[in-house]
Amino acid sequence: MRVIRHILVVCVGNICRSPMAEALLRNALRGQEEITVESAGLGALVDWPASEHAEVLLRERGVDISSHRSQQLTPELIHKADLILVMESGHKKAIEAQDATARGKVFRFGEWQDRDIADPFRQPREAFSDALEKIDEGVASWVEKLKA
Repeated sequence: MRVIRHILVVCVGNICRSPMAEALLRNALRGQEEITVESAGLGALVDWPASEHAEVLLRERGVDISSHRSQQLTPELIHKADLILVMESGHKKAIEAQDATARGKVFRFGEWQDRDIADPFRQPREAFSDALEKIDEGVASWVEKLKA
């Protein structure tokens, strides 16, 4: 099995789902400094802050993502990552089509629940809350797998 030192979380714009997932996964892996977590977007709105709903929902949990700035997924990020967690099946296909070397290290964030996590972009807070609930379940599952 591959040693996981660098995890990359990917969605489309890197302002809603992946920043929330990145922050929660990083918090859940606190104490395992050998593992780094970052995020990117397939079609990122480069250098944008996290969505207001995402920022507020995490702030309510005591997690500050106000310094987050979106970045575009690049070949360098793909190569650097030992594990790439995406929000939807289509994201996995897009990354593997972009770089065949990514095969075998790209999984859905909701892999263990066998589900995609819908994009809440430009939707009300409830859509972000729903995505966050699914992200929480994904974090719990991935942390369990990573610590095993």
